[in-house]
This record gives sequence, structure tokens and C-alpha cells, in this order.
Amino acid sequence: MIDPFLIKAALAGLLVAWVAAPLGCLVVWRRMAYFGDATGHAALLGVALALSLSLPPILGVVVVAAAMALSVAFATRGGFAADTMLGVFSHAALAIGLVAAALLPGVRLNLINTLLGDILTVSTNEIIMIAIGGSAILAVLAFAWRGLLNATLSPELMAAEGGSLLRDKLIFTLSLALFVALSMKLVGILLITALLILPAAAAAPLARSPERMVALTALVGSLSVLGGMWISWEADTPAGPSIIVVSAALFALTNLGPSGRA
Repeated sequence: MIDPFLIKAALAGLLVAWVAAPLGCLVVWRRMAYFGDATGHAALLGVALALSLSLPPILGVVVVAAAMALSVAFATRGGFAADTMLGVFSHAALAIGLVAAALLPGVRLNLINTLLGDILTVSTNEIIMIAIGGSAILAVLAFAWRGLLNATLSPELMAAEGGSLLRDKLIFTLSLALFVALSMKLVGILLITALLILPAAAAAPLARSPERMVALTALVGSLSVLGGMWISWEADTPAGPSIIVVSAALFALTNLGPSGRA
């Protein structure tokens, strides 16, 4: 008989994997891996600020991650080199968050769980929150999907046709910030970008259309979650990193195999 906490962990992981699929594809298509890193690293600062103000951590993560993502987006529009700004914001936010967490009076933050996640301790209320937040992200992405896709494939043509690149960037940025807040407990701040990129990169060689790639990414993410949890249970390894290891193995399988790009 399967323990209830394993069922909860699997359900939470699958929900996050499905939400990560369209976001991960957009990150890969736009070559914005470092952007995801910067947003994820800002989450630790959000947790520290929320705890210092006696607010729910998820609220602090959403606010700070969104502010970080928007700051990077607008800074790169202002002429700064994208990779330089992403490096500055990403590492500065992580370092400031670590220092702020250490200085919190009367609060001890479990940095290992925060950085690497702890999916096996997810609660029913957290699953409900992930389901509600994830549904909101998927609904917004579905509504704006055509615009997001056009802005990714041909931003010049979209702008010439009167589309709003700024609006689509805001939708993507805020959706990514909310995703970071929802998934931080499961895989941790350091592994959030891997959860976005690896399943999408693994699905890319097998996809023949954007929508098919999203569906395959969701499948790869689901297999990664279930496989990683099984490894964690059998070998007593950290669940978050184990999920990423399975995802990396699937990436190697699809990209180095006969149908891959290698």
C-alpha cells in the first residue's frame, strides 16, 4: 500500500510538471535560461522579506520574483547586455537573500530545503494552492498563446501587425514569477530552471509543432517526477535533485539517440 505522503508528493509534482511545460517551451524557444535562473534566485530574497514582515512566503516570492524579472526585462531593453544584467541580478539576489535569511531575528530558515526543495513534505493545502495557481497560469497562457508564440518566432512581424510585445513579455514574466513561487517547495530555488529547461529540451527533437512539443514536455516532466521520486524512495536520495537527474537522463536519451540532434 502506497503511503499518503507519496501520493501527495506525486500529485504536486505532476501538477508542477504540467504547468512547467508551456513555460519551459517558451524559455527554450526564447533562449532565456538565465532569465529563469534570475527569477528563481530572487525567490530566496522574497522568502526572507516575507518572513521579516510576517507575510506568507509565497506572497513575497511572487512579488520579488516578478520585480526581478521585470527589472531584468526593462534593463536589457535599455541597452545593457542581456547576459551581463542577468548575471548581476541573479547572483546579487541569491547572495542578498542568503544574507537576509541569516539576519532574520528569531527565524531559522532551512536553507537546504529552500535551495534543493522537499517535495515529500508537501501538504494538502499546498497541493490545492499549486492547483489553483497552476490553473491560473495555464488559463492565461492558453488565452495569450498565439501572441506569445508569434512574439517568440517573429517579434518584428508581430510588432508590424500591431501586436504588443510589451504585453506578451509582461504575461510571460508574471507567469514565470508565479510558477517559481509554486514550485520552490518541490524542487528548490537552485533547480527550478532545470525543471523548466530539461523536459522541454528533451521533447524538442521529437516535436513537429509547438503544441506537440508542449504535450511531450508535459510527458517528459511527468516521467521525471515519478522516476525521480522512485529513485529517491529506493536509494534514499534527495527528491528534487533525483527528479532533475531523471530529466537529464531523458534529455540525453532523446538528443543522443537516433532521433536526436547529435
